Amino acid sequence: MSVTPDSAALRAQLDTLTTEAFRPELAEIDRLGTVEIARLMNNEDADVPAAVASQLPRIAAAIDDTAERMARGGRLIYAGAGTAGRLGVLDASECPPTFNTAPGQVVGVLAGGPEAMVTSVEGAEDSGELAAADLGRLALTPDDTVVGVSASGRTPYAVGAVTYARELGALTIGLSCNAGSALAAAADHGIEVVVGPELLTGSTRLKAGTAQKLVLNMLSTITMIRLGKTYGNLMVDVRASNEKLRARSRRIVTLATGAGAEAVEQALTATGGEVKPAILTLLGGVDAATADRLLGEAHGHLRTALEAAGARPGGDR
Repeated sequence: MSVTPDSAALRAQLDTLTTEAFRPELAEIDRLGTVEIARLMNNEDADVPAAVASQLPRIAAAIDDTAERMARGGRLIYAGAGTAGRLGVLDASECPPTFNTAPGQVVGVLAGGPEAMVTSVEGAEDSGELAAADLGRLALTPDDTVVGVSASGRTPYAVGAVTYARELGALTIGLSCNAGSALAAAADHGIEVVVGPELLTGSTRLKAGTAQKLVLNMLSTITMIRLGKTYGNLMVDVRASNEKLRARSRRIVTLATGAGAEAVEQALTATGGEVKPAILTLLGGVDAATADRLLGEAHGHLRTALEAAGARPGGDR
């Protein structure tokens, strides 16, 4: 196989990345016992939370800006390739059942499309133009937030997505696992969680993937907390789409109000199974229609609606 100038330049670039570094001390890992390898991996993973902790001020600033825009009707959009892109799709797909987000409110855009969730789509990650085309179909606005996700911080698809979104005035976040990355430089908020070289050279689905998952958890979860999607640590916007979630809804209303099973069931029946208004009817002493009105006036924030209903201080969490 001949070495082209482009491939030689890419190899030289990869040689500078922490996530691609070779660790000679692990060169004979395949000769170790299974428990020893598992212990090594576990020790490696233990370093990830500290790397994330070093970026908390940057993560928090990105969340505050994201929540401000989403409160105005904006969307949270993840864009990436390979493992990084799949993690974005995963996080987006979990928001509707967890937080009852509207269709299209949290979106995962993956290089190569849905097929790339389960199989490699060759060349998709190498195209910034493809990222621009994919985002173009979403008709971005300045209230949207686009999060480019790439372990290396150089993936053309992720960098292209952030560059395109920023040109349109959207808020941009670049999440990578290398310092001084092109992705962080291209974004309004650069988050670089440097976890070091991987156990298997270049296998960024390991520590880098874990770090990205932790940060994506924070971006979506804390943004939803800021938007009033929770009450204390209860998921009061949960969508009860199956029996398990219906049982969880009953439990959430019980934990929030201290009411008995019969009262909880009556409240949920009156509010069509919706947890927030059910809690408000029980703690605020209002009917379902009034609960809906108060929640609308409070933009979905249950605490604010409870205050408007004159709920007893002891009833608030």
